[in-house]
Amino acid sequence: MEANQLTSNPLNEQQLLMLRLLKNPLPEASFTQIRQLAVKLLANQLDETIENWENANGITEKDYEQLSNQHFRSASRKA
Repeated sequence: MEANQLTSNPLNEQQLLMLRLLKNPLPEASFTQIRQLAVKLLANQLDETIENWENANGITEKDYEQLSNQHFRSASRKA
């Protein structure tokens, strides 16, 4: 990611706080651990969002099973 992509929008208070916390370089293992924790947190939030959407729309395991048995390819064109 280029630097200008990181600074195109003003940073919010949480982003500024994270930058202050990480002002000094960390050992690579520590930085990797922080990244893994952030990814895990975001994945959990995504799972929760999807689960809420499924519940709100009545989506069940059976719906996914039915979709997995269908094909979505368009018919081939023969000249």
